[in-house]
Amino acid sequence: MVCTPGPNMMYLVSRSISQGKAAGLISLGGVAVGFMFYMLCAAFGITALVLAVPYAYDAVRFAGAAYLLYLAWNAVKPGGRSPFQVVELPRDTPRKLFMMGLLTNLLNPKAAVLYLSLLPQFVEPAQGSVLGQSIVLGSTQIAVSLTVNALIAITAGSFAAFLSRNKGWLRVQRWLMGAMLGGLALRMAVESRR
Repeated sequence: MVCTPGPNMMYLVSRSISQGKAAGLISLGGVAVGFMFYMLCAAFGITALVLAVPYAYDAVRFAGAAYLLYLAWNAVKPGGRSPFQVVELPRDTPRKLFMMGLLTNLLNPKAAVLYLSLLPQFVEPAQGSVLGQSIVLGSTQIAVSLTVNALIAITAGSFAAFLSRNKGWLRVQRWLMGAMLGGLALRMAVESRR
């Protein structure tokens, strides 16, 4: 799931390409704080509220599916762009980079859906503290996400240069990403409440 291109990855790649790997890593710090916010909300019971109120769960599910369809359409529409395509962006301060990383993650339905619906399914009350399990699962996801995204931010510049020289690959990548996001959106929309 971490490797699926989404708003966080697109933001980190764009910042790393336009301002260098340090800017990408500062932005990743903001993304990490956003992950911690979602993890703590889920661990302290917001998940119980969303799952107890069927319409709230459905609202999160349909909003996430709609957003994934939007990302899929942007990838495959005529004139669509790959998240790895080089774009000129203005240079931002470290504070703004961090805050944009945080906001990008807080407004990312993929992150919300992960913490509010996916991770709680792996919590086993019979195995001990639900809060402890939630924090361990969330921390593990954050560690994996930070590792993968840090590698992406560090290598984004050279990777983007390679891809920009291979226009055919950019087109194939756009359609593959669009198909994956569209498939995830459809699965999320039709998935029944557990």
